[in-house]
Amino acid sequence: MRILIVGDESHAEECRQKLGSSHSFAVAPDHTTLRKRFPEQDVIFDFIIDEDPEEFSVYADENCVVFFNTAKINLAAFAFSNAREFKCTVFGFNGLPTFFNRPILEVSCLRQADIMKLSSMMKNLGTEFRVVDDRVGLVTPRVICMIINEAYYTIQEGTATREDIDIAMKLGTNYPYGPFEWCQRIGISHVYELLEAVYDDTKDERYKICPLLKREYLLQVDVDR
Repeated sequence: MRILIVGDESHAEECRQKLGSSHSFAVAPDHTTLRKRFPEQDVIFDFIIDEDPEEFSVYADENCVVFFNTAKINLAAFAFSNAREFKCTVFGFNGLPTFFNRPILEVSCLRQADIMKLSSMMKNLGTEFRVVDDRVGLVTPRVICMIINEAYYTIQEGTATREDIDIAMKLGTNYPYGPFEWCQRIGISHVYELLEAVYDDTKDERYKICPLLKREYLLQVDVDR
C-alpha cells in the first residue's frame, strides 16, 4: 500500500517497523503540501494533527482514508469543529511515541458504517487492531500516563527514588519500562498534555496532574523556547 506519514522521520520509522517493507512510505512534515499528494496515497497517518486540529479542514473535501492521532483529542471534536459534511473517511489511532509499533493497533471510529472499511484497511496493512471508544486518551495512553502521574506523586512524597520505582514496576508488573523511563520515551510534554485533556474531559481526580510533573513540564517548555 502507498502510505503517507504526516509528521517527522521518527514517526515514519516507527511505521516502517510496524507495517513492514511491503508498503511504500512517503513523509509530509506539515499540512501545507497535502492537497497535491492525496491522489497518490492509499492511506494517511497524521501524527501531528493534535498540534493544529483546525488542519482537519485540509482533508474534508478529499476522498481519502486518514488516521488521526487522537490520543489528546477525539474524532467527534474534529467533526464538530468542521461543522459541515466531509467526504474523507476518518479513524483515530494511538500515535504517541512508542505506542504505534506494538502488536495490536488501537483505533477509534467516528461512524459505525465505516467499520467494514476499517477491517479491510487493517488487513491490507497487515496488522491486528482493536476498536476502542472515541474518547480523549483512548485506553492505553490514559492508563500509562495515569501510572506515570502516580509515580510522580510518589516521588513528591519522598516515598522512593525514580530508579527504585522503575525497577519495582518492571520486576513487579513485567512492564517493558518503568514509569519514568516510559515518560522519557513518550516525552513529558505528551504525558502532561494528555493528562490535562483527559482531566478536562472526565473531571476524574485520578488524572489530576501532580505538581512535580507540572513543574518539570513547564521547565521543559521553557528550555524548548
